[in-house]
Amino acid sequence: MTSAPEPDDNAAGPPPARVADQPVARHTRISGTWTAVLASIVVLTLLLVFILQNLTDATVHFLGGSSTLPLGVALLFAAIAGAILVALVGAARVLQLRRKR
Repeated sequence: MTSAPEPDDNAAGPPPARVADQPVARHTRISGTWTAVLASIVVLTLLLVFILQNLTDATVHFLGGSSTLPLGVALLFAAIAGAILVALVGAARVLQLRRKR
């Protein structure tokens, strides 16, 4: 029993058909920035909804001090502190690799 030969992906064939009078869309820095702005708007909207749904007061103790603030805000501060910590460690690693190079 023989099977039909598989098509060769590298074989030259006709180019894909294009609709006449349509320019080819190119990816630019501006389009990448626009996409990032739209994604940021979605993330910030979800973050705002999260904070507004978690307005119960929470007491936070840190380095001998204590404060009462909404739970959503406390979690946001914790996330920001974690992101800053990760960014500092990443920046230190990048500097270390650049010096080694």
